[in-house]
Amino acid sequence: MHYATMALISLSEIFLAVIIFVILRSLSSTKGQPINWPILGMLPDTISNIHQAHDRITQVLEQNGLTFSYKGPWFSSVKFLGTVEPLNIHYILSSNFTNFPKGPEFSKIFSIMGDGIFNSNDDSWKNQRKLAQALIHHPRFHHFSMKTCQNMMEKGLAPVLEHVADRGSIVDLQDLFQRFTFDITCVLVTGYNPKCLSIDFPDVEFSKAIHDAEEAMFYRHFFPEFSWKLQRWLRFGPEWRMQKAWEVLDDVATQCISRKREQLKKQLDPEDGEGVDLLTSYMSNNAEINSAKLDDKFLRDVIINFLIAGRDTTSSALTWFFWLVFKNPQVVSKIREEINAKIPENCSIFEPKELNGLVYLHGALCESLRLYPPVPFQHKAPIREDVLPSGHKVKPNTKIMFSLYSMGRMRSIWGEDCLEFKPERWISEGGKIKHEPSYKFLAFNAGPRTCLGKEIAFSQMKAVAASIINSYNIDLVEGHHVSPASNSIILHMKQGLKVRVTRKPI
Repeated sequence: MHYATMALISLSEIFLAVIIFVILRSLSSTKGQPINWPILGMLPDTISNIHQAHDRITQVLEQNGLTFSYKGPWFSSVKFLGTVEPLNIHYILSSNFTNFPKGPEFSKIFSIMGDGIFNSNDDSWKNQRKLAQALIHHPRFHHFSMKTCQNMMEKGLAPVLEHVADRGSIVDLQDLFQRFTFDITCVLVTGYNPKCLSIDFPDVEFSKAIHDAEEAMFYRHFFPEFSWKLQRWLRFGPEWRMQKAWEVLDDVATQCISRKREQLKKQLDPEDGEGVDLLTSYMSNNAEINSAKLDDKFLRDVIINFLIAGRDTTSSALTWFFWLVFKNPQVVSKIREEINAKIPENCSIFEPKELNGLVYLHGALCESLRLYPPVPFQHKAPIREDVLPSGHKVKPNTKIMFSLYSMGRMRSIWGEDCLEFKPERWISEGGKIKHEPSYKFLAFNAGPRTCLGKEIAFSQMKAVAASIINSYNIDLVEGHHVSPASNSIILHMKQGLKVRVTRKPI
């Protein structure tokens, strides 16, 4: 009787929620300004447009002169100022950086990232960034990262592409690139290759866990904190999936740390100049952060921060890049012409130095990142009251949101042709790569928090792009719809990228 009653109550709640959703959807405007309803604020507009969140945000920002004040339910703290005004972004991320840390809400939303570099502020962030920068920019690690990428392409990516091409089967490029970048990132961060990219495409529990965590972190931006707790208590929804994902991530990190300790005890890590992973560097150098030894909790946060950053951003960028490029045959032709002109040898895997001369390819990657940035939005919060260049006053802890996705679609920033995919936008009259200020092109962040892995990411993307475009043709499966997923902090494709891969005629 108890279970039947509970089931009936649950069904009634679901039915009521559906009714409310339908009513709110019919009342909300999807073209004009979000309505600020009594008690509920602008939440109804968010719910009715959650399936197209990024495009709705773009529409609202464009209608409001690049800056808009969003008000959530009156009983919540979901209130923020959304902006894509370049002067505001430069002011917040660069010229007045010290007054705009990530804010108290940030660490709550991204709690699964722990106290790692992504969540940290002030001295903790400075010390972590200083150490990470020294390790990532060390020549030995740079050599290790280039060698790892080439090795993964030869032994992981190439065999899978050959297998798919031989069989004429359909493959999801998004899934393929996530496996590829996860394997590379695992080796670079922990020294361990999980071999997720193989012809049998094994299940990857970590990938599902990351997907679930990213979904929950997205919803946390727009829904009040009490709803998070309610979901965890009732064991349903994104928050409940986040709890289970947390366990998986902790288990993966624990295994990595334990495995590395055993290796260090046995001195199994390379000492022959071939390169070294980040976890080995952290653990073997007896490094300190804020005068404290790096314990397992800190190492866990380091691993999770780097694994998520390395896997998801690069794989997202590659997925959107290949979709855009092969939708535009003239771009494919120009990239191939550039490769043949500057790298005349007939090869499938390229050296990093060779790739640096591919200006048009670099422009195509930047153009893809402009339109489909892997991290579509971010936020900050001021310590002291301030006035932005746009004239908007912000009080302490006011959440300020940047939509990188929207920024790439603003005519006032990129011109009337902003929605077009034009690699030429990034090439100067002299045939060199054209620099755009980071507060306009925010794919790798700006100011003191500019992405530490920017050069590594570009090297990986160029290597993969040049190799595949030079050797294969890619055709989108007929009827397959491509659109951004609106339920993640990473700009994934909602249904993946289903394609057929064939060898390019010689």
